[in-house]
Amino acid sequence: MTLQTVVASSNTSIIQPGFSLFRFGRRVYFFGQKGWPKRSCPTGMFLVDLKVNELKLRPTLFTNESCYLPPLRHPAVTSFSDSPGGEVSQYLIHGGKSPNNDLSQKLYVMSVVPSANKKSTICCTEKDLVGDVPEARYGHSMNVVHSRGKSAVVLFGGRSYIPLNQRITEKWNSVTDCQPLIYLIDLQFGCSTAYNIKEIQDGLSFHVSVSRNDIVYIMGGHTLESNIRPSNIYRIKVDLPLGSPDISCTVLQSRLSVSSAIVSHTCPNEFLIVGGYETDSYKRMTCNKVSINDETIDIQEMETPEWPGDVKQSKTWFGADMGHGVVLLGIPGDNKNQSSDNNFFFYILNLGGEEDLMQSCSQGSLEEQEDSMPLEDSEEFTFGGDGVFDEDTYNEDDEEDESETGYWDPCCAGCDLNVNIWVPYYSTELNKPAMIYCSSDKGHWVHAQCMDLSETMLVYLSENNIKYFCKDHAKLERGLQTPKQMIPVLKPSMKKVGRKVTSINRMSTVKKSFLRRLFE
Repeated sequence: MTLQTVVASSNTSIIQPGFSLFRFGRRVYFFGQKGWPKRSCPTGMFLVDLKVNELKLRPTLFTNESCYLPPLRHPAVTSFSDSPGGEVSQYLIHGGKSPNNDLSQKLYVMSVVPSANKKSTICCTEKDLVGDVPEARYGHSMNVVHSRGKSAVVLFGGRSYIPLNQRITEKWNSVTDCQPLIYLIDLQFGCSTAYNIKEIQDGLSFHVSVSRNDIVYIMGGHTLESNIRPSNIYRIKVDLPLGSPDISCTVLQSRLSVSSAIVSHTCPNEFLIVGGYETDSYKRMTCNKVSINDETIDIQEMETPEWPGDVKQSKTWFGADMGHGVVLLGIPGDNKNQSSDNNFFFYILNLGGEEDLMQSCSQGSLEEQEDSMPLEDSEEFTFGGDGVFDEDTYNEDDEEDESETGYWDPCCAGCDLNVNIWVPYYSTELNKPAMIYCSSDKGHWVHAQCMDLSETMLVYLSENNIKYFCKDHAKLERGLQTPKQMIPVLKPSMKKVGRKVTSINRMSTVKKSFLRRLFE
């Protein structure tokens, strides 16, 4: 067991809590960046490069057939192999939070396509689901089970926003635990079926789930309604006969009460649990080894690393599994006097004895860099395997630094927004106030609420890209404008167009006299 510090380098400022790691062979890929992908790396996927204790992220490519994959935080992720215990061939991604805090309900399938020049491209496809489609959520789990020569996906737990018809201004951003339903998904046909298990009465999120063959174990997690982290273990057994599937649940007791822990798979029947929280303010500093046999599960506390003072003093931490018992951990950078460019500081915890981790990741990334060259303008949006990204083409400065955007800075003399008591005013707001840019000479951002803008007007200005001037600069802007030359207005004729005009024939006096004598 080793714990070593890694120095954050290229592109690591986009790492944030809730990210995911995918391991294909010797290569580890990063997913779930901060902010939306930029044109220098439209895929939002990065190759993890670890060399001489230095952490770098290098942009990667998608195939031409790939669908768009938004960066998602806290999705449910699981690996998929063609046979139990076989080599990982695909990763499944469901749900998660986008940079706009929108929740996803889509299921993506990710795989790596090797090429002749040793450079691997990623293929991502969206799997359409029918039947009982799980609602959009995050903080849930997903596992693959194998039974009677068939495979299925078990999805459980998570959180979602409260329904729209129940939202009020004070609780617009409130989340709730999803219903304690177990979803069984057939990957071949995309059929999803929900099962109500009587043994599971409360929803769970940020729990731990491990699987072997046809059994899934669900441990720990957090329940919002009661604010507890239960110590129960739910043993879910899935039988896939020719007819309807059969799901049974057995409740086991344990002393493992944890949420937001990281699970690393070391061998077919052994898992390691690292990190997490025992309470809202107390980190879980111990590590556990989980051994699964045919019908039993054994959880043993294992030797813990010598945590440095920065990790002990930090109130929060996060991370993800790199595979084979290796975990990437991060803590906020406020605990060290370092450059502000790095928001977090990272450690590599090796619990599985993979001594060549650094060499493996660096060798995989070097193969990606061979014969690399910067992109031309015509190649920047290339998704095919013909184009090559160079690490210098990605500009970290393009990423939005939410700590410096000034959401809570006073925007005008009458601004009274307070981060501690603020509640959403517009339906588009989640956890930050809506802002609009004032196009004055120096330019600055103002709160839409302080400008008394209606939601309809705010959306109209945004969608039509119309210049806006705040209250302080609107009159000045009007005074500087040159009056436009007015075109004379043509007054329309009062005569109705298309009206049939009847002519009146007037007879002379002589003609009238002649006709009178004629008929006497």
